[in-house]
Amino acid sequence: MVPGSPLAGVDIVLADLDGVIYEGDNAIDHAVESMNAAASDLPIGYITNNASRTAASVAEHLSRLGLSVGETDVVTSPQAAVRLLADTIGAGSTVLVVGGEGLVVEVERAGFVVTRSANDSPAAVIQGFHPTVGWPELAEASFALHAGIPWIATNTDWTIPVARGIAPGNGTLVSAVHSAVGRLPVVAGKPEVPIFTEAMRRFAVSTALFLGDRLDTDILGANRAGLTSALVLTGIDRAKQVLAADAKSRPTYLLDDLRQLHEPYPVARDETDSTGHRRVHVGDAVVSMVGSTVRIDAYGRKPIDLLRAGATAIWGSGLAIYGLDVPEALYV
Repeated sequence: MVPGSPLAGVDIVLADLDGVIYEGDNAIDHAVESMNAAASDLPIGYITNNASRTAASVAEHLSRLGLSVGETDVVTSPQAAVRLLADTIGAGSTVLVVGGEGLVVEVERAGFVVTRSANDSPAAVIQGFHPTVGWPELAEASFALHAGIPWIATNTDWTIPVARGIAPGNGTLVSAVHSAVGRLPVVAGKPEVPIFTEAMRRFAVSTALFLGDRLDTDILGANRAGLTSALVLTGIDRAKQVLAADAKSRPTYLLDDLRQLHEPYPVARDETDSTGHRRVHVGDAVVSMVGSTVRIDAYGRKPIDLLRAGATAIWGSGLAIYGLDVPEALYV
């Protein structure tokens, strides 16, 4: 383990999947070899909001990509949702499931009876994403929820990355039911804490580094759970989103790709120059704040260091991004 790297000082690495490890069926460049290298020093867990697949099928996919992964190394939002369900209703209760096999398997494994109809008087509704979910399933959930029973959602991601691009996620389906019933579900997946709690409990660890590609789910969730976080710029969010991140969604580390897990992470040096302007140095990149203007004083050799310096300067200014003059070179 490289001293001063993001891996130093943690008990485990927890990684999101879509946009971090793979995109569709294919591994993201450098992800597999970087995670295998990390696994030589630390346990690795994989966390996913995707409720359409079982943990076993996710592990099989990761294994095909070249990772050494077992079913218990995968923590899914259905697993976290079912734990919430078990804390909410009685053992053996009937549960209306909106979703696919990944959700059904976990609900049945916990000893609940699965139904797809509100006519069976379910004790709760549990909802997760599956590409086949349509109006009939959403209508059944609405009929059941009008009785006031508990409603648990695996996640509320607005989008989901697929091989062809970005598609609507479970949040859009949850929103449809919300519009019909006038209330919101309890949510198990990122950015809520239960899925992180489930992971930390399973691996019996106290400190973790979480790798994600989305500020609004991965990084916000990790921060809420008190974990160290790293945003990897291989998925949804890129430089422009990083610079605009609010205080609750800012990662501990910014990485171009997972190779940088194994490199010393540069310390940002913050100073005030002779004119009273704030300057941030990361590596040999320098960004300064002159009033509401963000200025690049030195581009440096690594574009990621320039972004790190720019983000540190903007985040520390206390000013909203829309009120700043930001050079295009920082976010393209």
